[in-house]
Amino acid sequence: MNATIDLLKTRRSAPALSLLEPGPTAAELETLLTSASRVPDHGKLAPFRFIVFQGEGRIRAGEIIAEVYTAAHPEPDPDQLRVERKRLALAPLVVAVVSRAGPNPKIPEWEQVLTAGAVCMNLIVAANALGFATVWLTEWYAYDRKVLERFGLAEHEKIAGFVHIGRNQMPRDDRPRPALADIVTTFGG
Repeated sequence: MNATIDLLKTRRSAPALSLLEPGPTAAELETLLTSASRVPDHGKLAPFRFIVFQGEGRIRAGEIIAEVYTAAHPEPDPDQLRVERKRLALAPLVVAVVSRAGPNPKIPEWEQVLTAGAVCMNLIVAANALGFATVWLTEWYAYDRKVLERFGLAEHEKIAGFVHIGRNQMPRDDRPRPALADIVTTFGG
């Protein structure tokens, strides 16, 4: 079977807690981001960008998330605060895919958002092809403007996903998938 098809048919998300070092090298990261960028992009707008969280940057991002969480919950549970601090430090590498969709006279915003989603999927496929495991997450902080501003997002930018990347040696069971008969309609046939 074609290796790409085999990868697409067998790819599984891995829990963020199971993603271990070593993360991608600088050359592998460049390959991942280059591959992720090769998506359909109506109008050649590049309505996306990346924020790379690695090393100490993951810890600083967690502090920002915890600070914003604490401001909203003045007496936070200490265990929950520990969870918030580790949000982007579980995997050796986290890449935020930022949607930069905006008004355009020819390209609807929803098409631009789909492009950012395709970037997330390309990043996941590329990482898995290099032997890494991944999970695409969006938690509360992906939608919190205070967190996003502190991460450097402009007002019109949104997070399409946080893609966590690392090594995983644990077997991953597949989840139930819909039967094609339940999700495919043949028109006119």
